[in-house]
Amino acid sequence: MSPTAPDTAPSGRVPAARRHAGPLPGARAGALRAALLRAAPALTAYLAVRLTSLLLLALWAHRQRHGVWPILATQWDAAWYLGIADHGYAHELGTRYDANNLAFFPLYPLLVKAVAAVTPGTRATTGLCLAVAASVVAAWGVFAVGAHLHDRRTGVLLATLWAALPVGLVQWMGYTESLFTACAAWALYAVLTGRWLWAAGLAVAAGLTRPTGVAVAAVVTVAALLSLRRGFAGRALAAALLAPLGWCGYVGWVGLRLHRWDGYFAVQRLWHNEWDGGVETLRRMRQLLMYDSTPELFLVLVTATLLGSAVLFALSLWDRQPLPLLVFSGVLLLIVLGSGGVYFPRARFLLPAFPLLLPLARHLLRATPRYRVLMLGAAVAAGVYFSAYMALVWPSAP
Repeated sequence: MSPTAPDTAPSGRVPAARRHAGPLPGARAGALRAALLRAAPALTAYLAVRLTSLLLLALWAHRQRHGVWPILATQWDAAWYLGIADHGYAHELGTRYDANNLAFFPLYPLLVKAVAAVTPGTRATTGLCLAVAASVVAAWGVFAVGAHLHDRRTGVLLATLWAALPVGLVQWMGYTESLFTACAAWALYAVLTGRWLWAAGLAVAAGLTRPTGVAVAAVVTVAALLSLRRGFAGRALAAALLAPLGWCGYVGWVGLRLHRWDGYFAVQRLWHNEWDGGVETLRRMRQLLMYDSTPELFLVLVTATLLGSAVLFALSLWDRQPLPLLVFSGVLLLIVLGSGGVYFPRARFLLPAFPLLLPLARHLLRATPRYRVLMLGAAVAAGVYFSAYMALVWPSAP
């Protein structure tokens, strides 16, 4: 046997032990580098859009004598997550509205606490850095799904459109949307490529990140069970059983902590979050569009986002998107549109629903180059403006 080929038998065949050990570390690293190079145009476009948005925010904030750092790292939901990282969760339900931190899922604050313990800087710095890093991983996952379903150009456009969303600034705030989108995008990619255990693990992580993690669990469970029709597969069955454990585990833990089976849902009621089938959503839309003579611009944007998302879901059905994408977008829309809770964060809640952008990406690819550049430029300009407006003019949380 040649000393330069220790894993090759004299016959030239790989020994059984090496075949069952999986690819060599060098091969895995090479595959990762190749995948990263393939995604480089998408990641470059993503970073260009987000940095442009950050530049406008900084200039606008400077004119208003606001600091950019507090806006991104320490306000609104970011303050709640930092509080959990610092002091842990509440032990009682209480009666105060909008005051119980058990409404916030644990993965992000746990990561902030763990990483801050071994890195310099404050927990706010750590939280923001984690969100930015997760957003890049998410953009990579968005690209991977688009490129797998269609081609590389589709993936690049999909990642660019996701970066240019009107509430895209949240991707670079101390919030959980970037971490959740990263888990969801790569879970969808794992399902589409038949990597069931990866899909289940990412579904568990998504279920520990946001309440809408149930949408990712639904995708993995449904797709895995349907795959069993082609023949029994232990990994698919395991994925179907494991995927809901993150979301169910946290909801169950809150129930045990509060000594009542509906503990988590009782907490959500104190945050005015109950599912009413869309009655409150329709009431707010009707009020804004028919009776309010001077509606808040941000609320008009939220309403347009909700209506546009419903139209894009219909187009996704028309385009016959793969079932996992339709289940994910559909469950997410059902939760957001059917909520009776606070209205103004609804556009942010739909930020992870990137498959809804696929019809737009495909339309732009079929268009002339001039039209494509104009539409992308308009989307980026609108996203950059509304992101800054959301942070500096809108008086409440994004």
